[in-house]
Amino acid sequence: MTNQIHGHDVMEMMTASNQSYSKGSLKEAIIGKFGSEARFHTCSAENMTAEELIEFLAQRGKFKENTGGFSLKPDSMCRH
Repeated sequence: MTNQIHGHDVMEMMTASNQSYSKGSLKEAIIGKFGSEARFHTCSAENMTAEELIEFLAQRGKFKENTGGFSLKPDSMCRH
């Protein structure tokens, strides 16, 4: 059975790390924490790979560009 992780868990991981990521380094961090077989869901999407989740979050404007790559925008998580 595949491990289903909510996108909020990834966003909380990013917040807790207090670091900037590239898409590649974020993917590595996600796989390191949740495993290579994990699949992700959000309030509006399901069964995404780590790479698909990163693209989904980027398209939703959840990331803030900075000199080191990007980080999570403050207050970008919905609270439900």
